[in-house]
Amino acid sequence: MRRLLTAIGLGLVLWQGIAGAADPRPIRVMSFNIRYGTANDGDDHWTKRREFLFDTIRAFDPDLLGTQETQSSQRDELQAAFESHAAIGVGRDDGRESGEMTAVLIRNERFEPIEQGHFWLSETPDVPGSRSWDAAITRMVTWVRLRDRGGDNGELWLFNTHFDHIGVEARANSAALLRREVARRVGGRPAIITGDFNQGEGSRPYEALFGPREDGLTLIDVYRAAHPDRRPDEGTFNGFRPDAVRGDRIDWIACTPHFRVVSCEIDRTMKDGRVPSDHFPVNAVLELVPMEAAAE
Repeated sequence: MRRLLTAIGLGLVLWQGIAGAADPRPIRVMSFNIRYGTANDGDDHWTKRREFLFDTIRAFDPDLLGTQETQSSQRDELQAAFESHAAIGVGRDDGRESGEMTAVLIRNERFEPIEQGHFWLSETPDVPGSRSWDAAITRMVTWVRLRDRGGDNGELWLFNTHFDHIGVEARANSAALLRREVARRVGGRPAIITGDFNQGEGSRPYEALFGPREDGLTLIDVYRAAHPDRRPDEGTFNGFRPDAVRGDRIDWIACTPHFRVVSCEIDRTMKDGRVPSDHFPVNAVLELVPMEAAAE
C-alpha cells in the first residue's frame, strides 16, 4: 500500500510539474486563413462574407483561434465581434500595423496571456519585416504563453504562422526555424501550433516539424491523429469553391504529447453555394492529459 501511495504521489507531482492541475475542460482550437480584406474578390470580398465568417467561428466557438492573412482592420473587426476573446497580432511588414498578421484570439474566461511576442521566418527572426531564402513575401510567427485560469493555473503555449506560398527553401527553413523556436521556448510544457503551411503532408516542411529529431520536442499532426487513413478529399484550400475538397491539406494544427486528440475536422461550412474564405478552417478539440497517459 505504501508503494502504491508513493507511486500515486509521484505521478501527481509529475503531472503538476508538467502542466499543472489545469482546467479539465477540453480546449477548442481553430486555424483559419480568413483571406486578406483588401483582395479584389468580387462577390467574395471581405465585406460580403465577413458576417458569414464570424458565424462560422461562432459555430465552433474556439478557445484559441489562429488566423492567417489578417489585416489590422480585420483583426479589429474580429476583436469587436468576439469581445470574449483577446486579439493579439502585429503587421508582418513593420511589427506594428503594416501588412498581414498571424493574429490570434484567446478566450479571456479560460486563458490569461502572460507573455507574447513575434518572430520572423528569416535568417534574422528578431528583425521585423525581414525576409530570407527564396521567400516571395515576408512571413512571421505570433506566439503567446498562456496561464490556464482553471485549477492550478498550468501553462501552455500557442504558436500561429503562415509559410511562404512560393519559396520551397523558405518553407523548409521556416519549418526548421519554427521547430527550433518552439523547442527553445516551451521547455517541455504543453504547446499548440496553428497555421497555413502552404504545403502538404509528406513535404519537407511537414517532415521538419513532425519527423523525429534530437531536440527533445515531439509534435503531433492533430488531424492525422484523429484520421489515421489518408484520403483524397482532405484539401483545405478551396479558392472560394465549396466543392474543392481534393488536394493537399496545407492548413495544420499540431500539438505536443501533453494532449489527447478528441477530434479534428476540416470545416466544410457553406451557405447559398458560398464558403466563408478561400481556405476551409480546421477545428480541433484537445484534452490535456498526464504525459505518461499520452505516451500509452
